[in-house]
Amino acid sequence: MSTAASPGPRQRLLASAQRLTAVQGVGVGVDAILEDASVARRSLYQHFGGKAELIAASLLESAHKDEERYRAALNSGGRDPRRRVLAVFDQLEQTTSTPGFRGCRYVSAELSLTDPDHPAHQVTRSYTERLHALFEKELADLGNPDPAAGADQLLVLIDGVLVLAALRPGSHPAQTVRPLVEQLLDNVASKEPSPVVR
Repeated sequence: MSTAASPGPRQRLLASAQRLTAVQGVGVGVDAILEDASVARRSLYQHFGGKAELIAASLLESAHKDEERYRAALNSGGRDPRRRVLAVFDQLEQTTSTPGFRGCRYVSAELSLTDPDHPAHQVTRSYTERLHALFEKELADLGNPDPAAGADQLLVLIDGVLVLAALRPGSHPAQTVRPLVEQLLDNVASKEPSPVVR
């Protein structure tokens, strides 16, 4: 009978970094991560080179998982682009209403990491660009006249939902912005030039 191998030091460090930064932010101390992961300091430098690289790697792993959650939410809306995007906001309502929700780890990391050369910045910004591409495609399929600008607007609303849900628990911001999302999604008519007033 075979048994699953227990996670090695690298996997334990990643799991601990994800767990602790979700609660304490990216400023969590190295010692706390090492203790939680039950690994020696030597393992951190062997596998990642230092704390900055570990934080970036943990954010990258979270980003892959969160991107898949967005894709799953879109897919839960079926084939209609309008329903697909609205399904994302339905999922955001569930996520942000979960007890203990603490906001967006990517926004938190961007605001906390003051070093412009920190490797985590590239991770968070690339993740945002991939989400933008997801929504831009949905809006293009819907016939939105400017899908890139529409995707920008959706990301502003999503970030606002995630931040406000952390600042005001129980406020249900995903429900609040739903009419705005519907209005954006219904903006499929071609933009007509403004009439010339003579």
